[in-house]
Amino acid sequence: MKIYDSKLKNKVELIPLDSNEIRIYVCGPTVYDDAHLGHARSAISFDFLARFLEMRGYKVIVAKNFTDIDDKLINKSKQTKIPLDELTQKYITSYLRDMKHLNVRKAHFEPRATQYLQSMIDFIQELLKKDIAYKLPNGDICLEVSKDKYYGTLSKHFDDKDSLHRIEFEEGKKEQRDFVLWKAYKGENDIGYESILGRGRPGWHIECSAMIDSVLSYKDKEFCIDIHAGGQDLFFPHHENEASQTRCLRNKEIAKHWMHNGFVNINGEKMSKSLGNSFFIKDALEVYHGEILRNYLIGTHYHSPLNFNEEDLLNSKKRLDKIYRLKKRIGYEKVADLINVEHKTFDDINTYYEKTLNPYKEVLLKKVDNNFCKKLFDALDDDLNISLALSVIEEFLKNSNEYLDINPKDKVYKEKVKSNIELIDYILGLGTLSYVEYFQLGVSNEEKDKIDKLIKQRLEAKQQKNFDKADSIRNELENMGIALMDKSKEITEWEKI
Repeated sequence: MKIYDSKLKNKVELIPLDSNEIRIYVCGPTVYDDAHLGHARSAISFDFLARFLEMRGYKVIVAKNFTDIDDKLINKSKQTKIPLDELTQKYITSYLRDMKHLNVRKAHFEPRATQYLQSMIDFIQELLKKDIAYKLPNGDICLEVSKDKYYGTLSKHFDDKDSLHRIEFEEGKKEQRDFVLWKAYKGENDIGYESILGRGRPGWHIECSAMIDSVLSYKDKEFCIDIHAGGQDLFFPHHENEASQTRCLRNKEIAKHWMHNGFVNINGEKMSKSLGNSFFIKDALEVYHGEILRNYLIGTHYHSPLNFNEEDLLNSKKRLDKIYRLKKRIGYEKVADLINVEHKTFDDINTYYEKTLNPYKEVLLKKVDNNFCKKLFDALDDDLNISLALSVIEEFLKNSNEYLDINPKDKVYKEKVKSNIELIDYILGLGTLSYVEYFQLGVSNEEKDKIDKLIKQRLEAKQQKNFDKADSIRNELENMGIALMDKSKEITEWEKI
C-alpha cells in the first residue's frame, strides 16, 4: 500500500516497523466545546484507514488523545462556572456519542492529558537535564529550538513571518521560535499542579509526545510509531513541535510517516469558530442519520479539502440508497457489530485479533468475489483512492442488479453479493442499519405508530375481503409518502418514498 507522507510531500510505500503491526496516533480534540465537522472528517478519515489496513491483514493499534487542560478550557470553565473536570467530561461524552453515531470506532487507547501529567513532567525534566530546555523568569519552561538542528524539517516552516505568527509571543525567550513546555501558575484565574518543575501545567505540544511515549511507542525501533495523523491545521506548529521535543529527548523521530486530512470548508472558507461558520456534528445529526453523514464525508479524498454543502450530501446519499436497495433485493440482514469493542491493554488487543477479528476476516475474504475484491483493494492501496474505489463499487452494484434481473433466484450469486457488500460495509464503516431501518429514516416514532396501525387495519380489511377499504388505506399511506410492499398475506413492509 502507498500513502501520502505529509513530511516527504509524496506517496511512499507503507512498510510496518514491526512485521504486520501498525501503530497509529491520531490527534484528538481539545474538549472545550461540542465536536464539529472538522473533527468528524479527521476521525472518519483515519478510522477508514485503520479498517482497510485491518482487512489488508495488519494488526492496527490506534491511540487518540483528549486535550483536557488548556487555555481555552480554563477560560470556558471560568465563563460557565462549571468545574474543569465536569466541563471536560461533558464534552468527551458528547464527542464519543457523536463518533458512535458516525460509526467511528473507539481508539484502543484514549489518553487524557490530565492522566499523564507525571509522564509530561518527567519528559520536561529530562530535556532540562540535557540543556535543551530552559526556564524563563516567570517560571515557564521552553524548548530551545536552536538546539534541534532538524527543527522545521517536518512542516518546512522555519522563520518566516507567517509561521512566527502562529507561535505564542512571550518575553524572555531566547528566540521567538522557542515553545512552551510548562506554563507556570499565573494566579487565581489559572489552574496549576504541584510538581518538581514548580506549580503549573503542561503546554499543549508536550502532551502528545509524552502520551505516545507512554502508551504507544516502540522502545527498540528506529521510530516511535508508524503513523502520526491529524488535521492539516495541526501541521505547524503543533506537529513540528511534537517532532522536535521527541527527537531531542529520544534521539529518533516520533513517527515514520505523517498523514493529514484536509479542511472542511463551508461557503469556500476553512471552517473556523472565528469565522462563525462552525457546523456542529450534533446539529447535523438532527437532520441526517450518522451513516448518511459518514458516507458523504468519506466520499472526498481524505487529503483534499471538502467543500461542505447539502446538495452534494444528498447526491452522495443516492449511492448509499443503491447499496441498501441491493441489500433489500437479496434479503441482506445487518451483520453483528464485532468490531466496535473496547480494549484496555496490548494483550487485550492481541487476543481480540487472534480470536475474533482474524478468523472473521479469513472467512469473509474467502467468500467475496476475487475480482471485485482485487479491484477494490487496488484502488485503496493507492493512498485510499476513494474516487476509484467508489467507481468499483458502482460497477459492482450495476452488474449485480443486471444479473439479478435475469437470474432472480440464483442463491449462490446472492450469497456472493452479500459477501461483497459486507466487505464494503466493513471498510467504509457503513451497514449500521438494516434495509428496513434505512428506508424508514426520517419518520418519527409517532408517525411509525400511526403507519403500523393503518397497515394492521388494511390487513384486517383484506381478511374481511373489504378491498375498497384496503385500497383506501393504501392511498392514505401513499399520500403520507409511504410505499407498501406485501411480502406475504400476513407481512407488509413499508418505506418512506
